[in-house]
Amino acid sequence: MNTAEVLNTPGYYYAIAYALSVFVITCTNERKIGRWKLAAVSCVQFALLLFFMTETEKMLAGKIYDASDSHLADRRIVAHRLSKQYNDTFEDEAEKRTAILKELIPNLGEDTYLQGPIQFDYGLYTTFGTRCYANFNFVVLDICPITIGNNVFFGPNCTLATPLHPYLPEERNLREKEDGTLYTLEYGAPIHIGDDCWLAANVTVCGGVTIGAGCIIGAGSVVTRDIPAGSLAAGNPCRVIRPITEQDSIYLKKQLF
Repeated sequence: MNTAEVLNTPGYYYAIAYALSVFVITCTNERKIGRWKLAAVSCVQFALLLFFMTETEKMLAGKIYDASDSHLADRRIVAHRLSKQYNDTFEDEAEKRTAILKELIPNLGEDTYLQGPIQFDYGLYTTFGTRCYANFNFVVLDICPITIGNNVFFGPNCTLATPLHPYLPEERNLREKEDGTLYTLEYGAPIHIGDDCWLAANVTVCGGVTIGAGCIIGAGSVVTRDIPAGSLAAGNPCRVIRPITEQDSIYLKKQLF
């Protein structure tokens, strides 16, 4: 790891914060403030971490960050280019597709298949379990971590969107830096989808949502709140309709056989 890579890791700044906070406490020898030492260490660490955090670290932590940051902009270009390259391939180009996905989504489980077209903001911050499937037009805006379990199916036109924006227009609108660069105040929240879920066509999952294992999300739903495991849910906003039970087995539906 070179110097630039070290300077871009959270652990580097945490070590600085910890060392400085311990130094401050060590320099204070009065026993009467001993009970405040832990609190002081935590406060100093927190303040220093916020000060030294990179824009990437702020983004992943759900803090307000600068999306025009050069490191983030460069990675988005890479992800968008790889998405385009993947979309220009066909199903019978398996080896080429696999190579592209390995670069775009390092945390991709075995036997996971993305039909394409796909569009990822970063790819680095999305984790797939094994044997997942995404149909046509799969969009993933992963400014915060997205975790997808095993055996998760996505119908066509599904979107996973972690970005969030301020409600007030004066806080949400484009701003201009001294050098003329335009940017917005943006933040996000992670998405977690448990094992064995099926998200039908045209489902949108918003930032901050957890979908429990074994859920079915009906077509056209907009998921804005957590869905408990084993639920059939649908609507805009998405709401639980009922639990999924053994009575839903296809083998109890004679018309299917």
